[in-house]
Amino acid sequence: MLLTRRPIGACLGLLMLLVLPLAAWAHKASDSFIYVDQSQSQVRIDLALRDLALVLPLDSNGDHQLSGAEVRHGRSAITELVGQGLTLSNARGRCQLIGQQWGVSRHSDGLYAAGRYQVACPDDQPPASLEYNLLFQQDPLHRSLVSITDSHGERLDVLAPGDRTLALGDSDSAFSNTLQLFGTFLYEGVIHLLIGLDHILFLLVLILPATLPLTPRQSPNQAGPGSDLHKRLLELVGIVSAFTIAHSITLALAALNVVTLPIAWVETVIALSIAVAALNVYWPVLGRKTWKLAFGFGLIHGFGFASVLGDLTSGVSQLAIALAGFNLGVELGQLALLVVLFPLLYRCGRYRVYERAAVPAILLMVGALSLYWVAERAADI
Repeated sequence: MLLTRRPIGACLGLLMLLVLPLAAWAHKASDSFIYVDQSQSQVRIDLALRDLALVLPLDSNGDHQLSGAEVRHGRSAITELVGQGLTLSNARGRCQLIGQQWGVSRHSDGLYAAGRYQVACPDDQPPASLEYNLLFQQDPLHRSLVSITDSHGERLDVLAPGDRTLALGDSDSAFSNTLQLFGTFLYEGVIHLLIGLDHILFLLVLILPATLPLTPRQSPNQAGPGSDLHKRLLELVGIVSAFTIAHSITLALAALNVVTLPIAWVETVIALSIAVAALNVYWPVLGRKTWKLAFGFGLIHGFGFASVLGDLTSGVSQLAIALAGFNLGVELGQLALLVVLFPLLYRCGRYRVYERAAVPAILLMVGALSLYWVAERAADI
């Protein structure tokens, strides 16, 4: 009996770990945007107002809304923060940032404070490196998305908590630029999938039906290892393929600016899709063809994946390379997740308590959490 309880406990523990992380994890990772023009020795940085409000006392009246007057009043504090967290330098030492223009810009997820600076280096040469140290302590998922214009054209890079310094010198060749761009977005695609708790929970809900028994249940000791595994794998392949095709379509359309949707609406519908998918497992209001559900809601999730990519690659000649790398990264992250989860959940499916108690409890918690996200995100619409 002890041998039977241990696998059951492991299954329950695994599922609890999947659905009990803090709700704060499921949000769009905060971004800043840096545009470096080496030919003009200029740099522009855009910082989200919602992020600045976390580190600076900009909301003077405490209404959780930043007015134009409050942003203008906080200009000196924002400029000082940029001076502390953004460093450009070359072989002669640190460069000076001389303010040129200041205002507010808009990206897909809201308003940003934007500042343009002339970069004055000790030897009157362009800067050779950039170091960025803003907002990582407030949000470990924060990324600074960098566009560099030099004699070879425009290239992209990403700064993260573990990689805060970037070389600004000309790359050796166009091929190395392309390879670096593809690798950067491949990595960011993997990370974007793995840190997106809402996307992970949606995948979990989609694959749960494929882990439930398709044949009359036998005892764990009697069930053959391949009794219904083939059918379940086919079902899983159909679900994952439908989701992949759907989000790849809308990811490309959004990144190419063919179709754009307000990010607040997209994030709200993504949260709602999790609740609907969870409900549909036991009350199939949308039918039992899970792959159709995966395709339909996958179209919406693609816009969510593109929320960062569209801003980062706006106007970039190598957009196709960036898009291919990011999309492949999302697929690799998804595949890694399934390779770990499905075999474990498949084994859990051998036990009656998994179907009758664990799965309903998980669906209830996932549904409640997603509805909480719906209410939270709808407030930003």
